[in-house]
Amino acid sequence: MRTLSYLFIGIFFGIVMYKSEAASWFRIYEMFQFQSFHMYGIIGSALVLGVLGVQLIKRNNIKSFFGEPIKFVPKEKGFTRYMVGGIIFGLGWALAGSCPGPIYTLIGAGSVAIIVVLLGAILGTFIYGLLQKKLPH
Repeated sequence: MRTLSYLFIGIFFGIVMYKSEAASWFRIYEMFQFQSFHMYGIIGSALVLGVLGVQLIKRNNIKSFFGEPIKFVPKEKGFTRYMVGGIIFGLGWALAGSCPGPIYTLIGAGSVAIIVVLLGAILGTFIYGLLQKKLPH
């Protein structure tokens, strides 16, 4: 049952990403060229909604859809790991024209070339797993 609910939420998310043009390479290109506010508006509204949602969950002890408590694990403070990770993520996003979220949306929309990006993301995740203990965390 959980898998089906996650599948339907993912399909809904993909449709929203596609219809809002957040999965559009041209919109992402415009964002990195500072030519359009469209993507910044989407990212900014997602950030605001995320912060508000987390605060509501924490203050009201809201449980998950399945009745389980939602736990937030605090992360260690750090500068280097976030800067290096953010730069690598941003470069990959700019070069591929897609952040990890829309990869599946673009494949579903028929962009066959994005499969190369998906394979690169999987390879990058595998390499990170191999190097994880040697990287600054």
